[in-house]
Amino acid sequence: MFKDYIENANFEDTGFSYTLSLISGKYKMVILYCLMEFEIVRYNELKRYIKSISHKTLSSSLKELEKDQLIIRKEYPQIPPKVEYSLSDRGQSLMKILDQLCIWGENNRPAR
Repeated sequence: MFKDYIENANFEDTGFSYTLSLISGKYKMVILYCLMEFEIVRYNELKRYIKSISHKTLSSSLKELEKDQLIIRKEYPQIPPKVEYSLSDRGQSLMKILDQLCIWGENNRPAR
């Protein structure tokens, strides 16, 4: 009975799978966490915050997060260009989950 259930189940149809597809990748959750902490952040500030990220990876991660409506990109018409990122309402709704991950990590991190 249970074997039939798992054979017909499809992980890709779950809400868990959908959520993971939005935040998967090495840096997306870090970007979201940074925006939660600092609210409005410019591109170069994100680059400094996430020291190990390449420009290409940061750029593509930001584009994907914007496409998935988790962040808002605001561009100012000036020279040099000024672009700011912030959480959308949809992205803000994920923050309770990310905050719980942070709390879990603090509580379960091995002593240094």
